[in-house]
Amino acid sequence: MCGIVGGVSERNVVSVIIEGLSRLEYRGYDSVGVAVINASGELTRERVTGRVKELAQKCASDHFKGTVGIGHTRWATHGGVSETNAHPHFSANNLAVVHNGIIENYAQLRNELQAQGYQFDSQTDTEVIVHLVHSIYKHNHDLLEAVRMATQHLHGAYAIGMISKDNPNEVICARLGSPLVLGVGIEEMYFASDISALLPVTQKVVYLEEGDIARISRDDYQIWDKDGNLVKRKVNISELSASASELGHYRHYMQKEIFEQPRAIADTMQHLGSNFNADIFGPEATAIFSSINKVQIIACGTSYNAGSIAKYWIEEYANLECAVDIASEYRYRKIPANPNTLVISLSQSGETADTLASIKYAIELGMDKTLSICNVAESSLVRLSKLHMLTQAGPEIGVASTKAFTTQLVVLLYLAFSLAKARGLLSADAEQEVIEQIRKLPNLVVATLEVEEQVKEIAKEFEYKHNALFLGRHTMAPVAAEGALKLKEISYIHAESYAAGELKHGPLALIDKDMPVIVAMPVNLLADKVKSNVQEVLARQGQVYLFTDHPDELAEQCYTTVDLGLKQVPDYLAPILYTIPLQLLAYHTAIAKGTDVDKPRNLAKSVTVE
Repeated sequence: MCGIVGGVSERNVVSVIIEGLSRLEYRGYDSVGVAVINASGELTRERVTGRVKELAQKCASDHFKGTVGIGHTRWATHGGVSETNAHPHFSANNLAVVHNGIIENYAQLRNELQAQGYQFDSQTDTEVIVHLVHSIYKHNHDLLEAVRMATQHLHGAYAIGMISKDNPNEVICARLGSPLVLGVGIEEMYFASDISALLPVTQKVVYLEEGDIARISRDDYQIWDKDGNLVKRKVNISELSASASELGHYRHYMQKEIFEQPRAIADTMQHLGSNFNADIFGPEATAIFSSINKVQIIACGTSYNAGSIAKYWIEEYANLECAVDIASEYRYRKIPANPNTLVISLSQSGETADTLASIKYAIELGMDKTLSICNVAESSLVRLSKLHMLTQAGPEIGVASTKAFTTQLVVLLYLAFSLAKARGLLSADAEQEVIEQIRKLPNLVVATLEVEEQVKEIAKEFEYKHNALFLGRHTMAPVAAEGALKLKEISYIHAESYAAGELKHGPLALIDKDMPVIVAMPVNLLADKVKSNVQEVLARQGQVYLFTDHPDELAEQCYTTVDLGLKQVPDYLAPILYTIPLQLLAYHTAIAKGTDVDKPRNLAKSVTVE
């Protein structure tokens, strides 16, 4: 969601901060700002509602400079989109703060601070932080200690960066529930909410732990843990490069990431190995996989759809009961504790607030056999989980997830068969046959991408549509859900999905000659059932867009048929392949409608607050 960048250097940090903020645009935001201590020793700021490039222009025209500074992209929660609500926020023209997260007890703190005479300029929860710190700082003039004492009164989640004109050579950082990373440079230090913001200046990073407070200066940094102990944290060398986030010759990041899927899937498969080895998920995985009697998957959004597909695989191949829950619901349910449950969390970022809270809840209930699948090493979710597996998608900038979703599916497919093997349900011959089929996957994705031109023509017909219905059965039901999600995310067309057999239980009432119905129908044991459902739509003049791998007489009756050209593909590969044309449909529909593909309105890439 929101993004933070800041640092201390001998050079002007404004350009570094703005470049970092531009690399966080994918997270979603509606306003942006930067504060510095200028050459005169004054605390000053620039803020705009709009894009980072507008802030850059404003800073350039105002000759805005400083060697210590903090910047922020805001995604509105408390208070509307306005320059007044944009970060950084000031107190007494001495302290400035940027903040990711939500302060749940801000109303109480606001009342207490107003009673002390503090005036609030914004509607945000963040402004209470800077006034609270100042209320302590004005007595002890120790910014580090003031931040430490203030955080003890904050309820909720936060990643904080603070500067004071009294201390023009340092920044104080703190985190709880929201990610924060330090960047170690040469005679300069930085911090950010996402490593991608720091890649242009350094690949040496230090991940702050829950409750950490750090002080950074030009040539040093110190970290204190939640108990106030001075600690050392590992310096990591990021394998990412600044160029990995470049757009290249593609029109949008989403398009680039759709076409990166063959490579991302191949890299993920190579990382997983040449057979189904439980130990790749962690040294304790073999013992855990052999002892469990249930699987619980917890996720949000696109990751939830991936988990819903995995449910079919795990139940069919590993013969294990599998439940899939939306994290924001799971964390507030009364859960019957079963310590023999494998609790799987799915998250692209590894920082999704609801998912993290749900895993902590499961652990509190005694269900500590946890496995995280995400795309970011050293993320909070990875550190929290006993077992983990990283997808090899690389940076995903577009808000609407594509390659992160398909690489999650690859890991989940390996997991299903690894569970089956650990439980004695997969013979050596069967394992080899499945591995041979999976090895074909990157080339199959390349072949599936060849339908782009046909899908592009179809998308033109969706430009003036206001509704769409997606249908599928078995694993195609969650594929349909993912297709509907993609379309609504970036084209703003109202789209819903249903298991095709549910048509007669309500959705059939929506069908008329203006309703596009997108059907995913691989030729398998349920194909005849799907054909019957399609006939129900055709009988009511619905516009059927059929995606299939084996067109027959039904195809001639449909409004449009897309032949994916997939012959004799195993059922367990179909969900990954059928996702591709639905991603393309959403992308080209958004192009036709002229929406902001990579940064859809109101949405954020990494949802780090509840």
